[in-house]
Amino acid sequence: MIGLEAAVVEDSGGARSRFRLGGACAPELSRWESGGSGSLGSGCDGESREKWLENVCYLTMKIIFIILFKKYTQKDLIIMDLRQFLMCLSLCTAFALSKPTEKKDRVHHEPQLSDKVHNDAQSFDYDHDAFLGAEEAKTFDQLTPEESKERLGMIVDKIDADKDGFVTEGELKSWIKHAQKKYIYDNVENQWQEFDLNQDGLISWDEYRNVTYGTYLDDPDPDDGFNYKQMMVRDERRFKMADKDGDLIATKEEFTAFLHPEEYDYMKDIVVQETMEDIDKNADGFIDLEEYIGDMYSHDGNADEPEWVKTEREQFVEFRDKNRDGKMDKEETKDWILPSDYDHAEAEARHLVYESDQNKDGKLTKEEIVDKYDLFVGSQATDFGEALVRHDEF
Repeated sequence: MIGLEAAVVEDSGGARSRFRLGGACAPELSRWESGGSGSLGSGCDGESREKWLENVCYLTMKIIFIILFKKYTQKDLIIMDLRQFLMCLSLCTAFALSKPTEKKDRVHHEPQLSDKVHNDAQSFDYDHDAFLGAEEAKTFDQLTPEESKERLGMIVDKIDADKDGFVTEGELKSWIKHAQKKYIYDNVENQWQEFDLNQDGLISWDEYRNVTYGTYLDDPDPDDGFNYKQMMVRDERRFKMADKDGDLIATKEEFTAFLHPEEYDYMKDIVVQETMEDIDKNADGFIDLEEYIGDMYSHDGNADEPEWVKTEREQFVEFRDKNRDGKMDKEETKDWILPSDYDHAEAEARHLVYESDQNKDGKLTKEEIVDKYDLFVGSQATDFGEALVRHDEF
């Protein structure tokens, strides 16, 4: 997962302070809120997410205090409005200490390729989103047909990985998956310069450790409640897993696997291991029913469980615990958080080849793709009725 960016502030004496919440160790806040990721918090240590929130709020309020204090000291120590500050502090504390009331979802599902209906009889919008990604597809809608064809031709050259002049279903599938994960690659690009300290196009473990845990290395006994030593050990273990050649130096692809292990098949074991460590409170190597429920829901003195909790208990007994021994082992946990979903990218690649392959040889030339450009990309002058006529002619 993606670490929270470091906050750098300057106090009234001019000293600079740097706060960093993990790297791969801090769960990505947007995914946590949406409950959409299977490796949610997989890089965190076994402490509860409430502790993470407490520290977020603590650091936030510390930064606010420093900024306000500096502002007012520069105005001859005018007394600031403590009522607003204390109100802000109380709200932040209440947020940090409150228990989650909605179900936490650790299951990682492959996302849909588009939120549009896949019905070629009405439009090719779904295909455009699938092939380009929704945001990139919008940019083609502003182009003339000639410009769309030209840009599509350049994309085809990128898709043809082996440069044999043909695009196969496998190459199309890889391209579609890449297009759908653009937000991941953009995030890695945004973080790359921060960690590549010597600008050699690679990130070593030492570089990552020094940037992420530099403050801890200087002060190994901080008072902010984090177990940095454990977090660093987990990060190093994940970094070594992502580093295929074992040289403790990550290429961009390996660094992407480190930050987003749930997206890579060879990293899935580490996702399962980290998830089990988070939930397995008694450290027996298994997840029992109460640990499973406790990760999702806290009673907080309430005798009555919500209906969804009762359903989860039934799910555990009937489906999660496959061998009926009252607990989930590694394989059962993997089946739970990393289910084998329907491969939307593979189905779309097969569809695009079928619709565009004029000579039915099972692969596409650039000419075949550009001839059917309206299936792959949009343009500002596309008339869908006319496009359907052309579509039927093939």
